[in-house]
Amino acid sequence: MSALRPYEILVILNAGLTDEESATLLTQLGDTIKGLGAEITKVENWGKRRLAYDINKQREGTYAVFEVSAEPLMVKEFERQLKLNENVLRFLSTQIPIRKKVRAGRPQAAPADGDQAVGDTSSTGDKVLEEVR
Repeated sequence: MSALRPYEILVILNAGLTDEESATLLTQLGDTIKGLGAEITKVENWGKRRLAYDINKQREGTYAVFEVSAEPLMVKEFERQLKLNENVLRFLSTQIPIRKKVRAGRPQAAPADGDQAVGDTSSTGDKVLEEVR
């Protein structure tokens, strides 16, 4: 079994559903992803919002975000099941990058606003070139 990775899954539900129906659907979706072996960290219901463009002749949608820890295959299967659900207008799965812990051995002094000289290296290591006018 490979390590679980953190994901955010944004789901836009049909706005024609009542609050109770959308809450029930979110519970069902949460149970579905748990059944696949993922761990749900947090579920946020953002409520009804206006869409940027019409989707299936809908101008509004109910937004919700799932924060889960899962394997990539689990997320792929969950996405497949979301595509089959008629009450889900759109979804977006994003893997959250894992931040590495920084060693406390050598603190780096950050230059003040005006302290960086022309020609110094930037944070990416590239030379900062001065534009000649």
